[in-house]
Amino acid sequence: MSLFAFIKDVGDKLFGSKTAETTTESTTASVDESAKAEAAITEAIHDLDLHVENLCVSLDGDTATISGTAMDQSTKEKVILVVGNTMGIAMVNDQMDVKHQAPEAQFHTVSKGDTLGKIAQQYYGNAMKYPEIFEANKPMLKDPNLIYPGQVLRIPIVEN
Repeated sequence: MSLFAFIKDVGDKLFGSKTAETTTESTTASVDESAKAEAAITEAIHDLDLHVENLCVSLDGDTATISGTAMDQSTKEKVILVVGNTMGIAMVNDQMDVKHQAPEAQFHTVSKGDTLGKIAQQYYGNAMKYPEIFEANKPMLKDPNLIYPGQVLRIPIVEN
């Protein structure tokens, strides 16, 4: 159970990011928008075939809380990244459980000029281990050359 920080203004645009006003009408509209956003994020998780029993995504402003039970650590981390790499989300409050525990991966925020090879060199001392990072971030990544600044990636522990 942890809190993860993301860059709010980058990522996949899964829902509208209108600024809420403080009137009663806009509060109702805000609740409707929040429900649509929660549904869009949940659908994105399901579309990527990430299975979490009793998945629940709730939004409070730019903070998303996720709960449920993931089969393994990798699935849990991928769900955190799908939610956090959504435009409009600045924080992810992870309340998920894991059936089969494993060592946690590190997270890396992509900087301008980063490539998976440069990131692999930084974490593993070998740029040619970039496929490990690519595979660890599937199905969110579809091409190892398509990463963007502000995106957060999983960096799994790799045996040498």
